[in-house]
Parts: sequence; C-alpha cells; structure tokens
Amino acid sequence: MELTGKIIAVLPANSGVSQRTGNPWMSQEYVIEVPGQYPRKCVFRLFGEDRIKQFNIQNGEELTVSFDIDAHEYNGRWFNEVRAYNIQRGIVQGAAPAAAPAAAPQTQEAAPFPPADAAPEESTDDLPF
Repeated sequence: MELTGKIIAVLPANSGVSQRTGNPWMSQEYVIEVPGQYPRKCVFRLFGEDRIKQFNIQNGEELTVSFDIDAHEYNGRWFNEVRAYNIQRGIVQGAAPAAAPAAAPQTQEAAPFPPADAAPEESTDDLPF
C-alpha cells in the first residue's frame, strides 16, 4: 500500500537489545498527513538504524510511503502495525494518493444539500428529517 502526503511529526527513535538474539535494534515512528477535503493522518514505523539514516525523513517533507499493515495480539487485545519499507521523494504535484479510493468525476459546482428544488414537507416537529 502507499500513501502520499506531508510529514507532520517525527517521533523520537526507540532502541534496545533483542532478548532472543542479543542484537541491538532501532525503530522510529512518523506521522504523515494525506491532503484532501478531510485530511487523514497515519503513523508509520521504520525499523532498522540503517533505514532510518538512509531515508533521513524530516518534518514538513512531501513523501510517498510504501508500507505493509499487520496486526498482532497481546493479552487478548489486537494492535495494528504500519511498517514502511520504501520512501520516495519528489512527488508530482496534483497526483492523487495511491491508497485513496477512486472517486467519480466531480462537477465544478457542488449540489446544495438538501436539493434547492425539493419542496419542504409538512411537519409538526422542527426536526430537519
């Protein structure tokens, strides 16, 4: 999956030593905002010090993030993980996010809600529906 948007937060890096292998590890999380009428935000994680340094993500950058989503269970609760595997810079302006569903073509003027030509129904209450 992919999201195209602007990095709005760079969270502190986490690190430690694996109890199973004894090897050190590092991960860092970022928040990306996908533009639109109702902007969406998503937290994603980069795992590995080499990848964190390779991509060198900065706050305010416009990026396309390729990621996988997975879930895991812990103490009877389920948690999602969004793990990035590729970052692309140099986004073409006007490109729609790849993860956004395809929308029907829109006309220049939005139809008013409720339709202006609809006659109001006779009602005894003041509710609009």
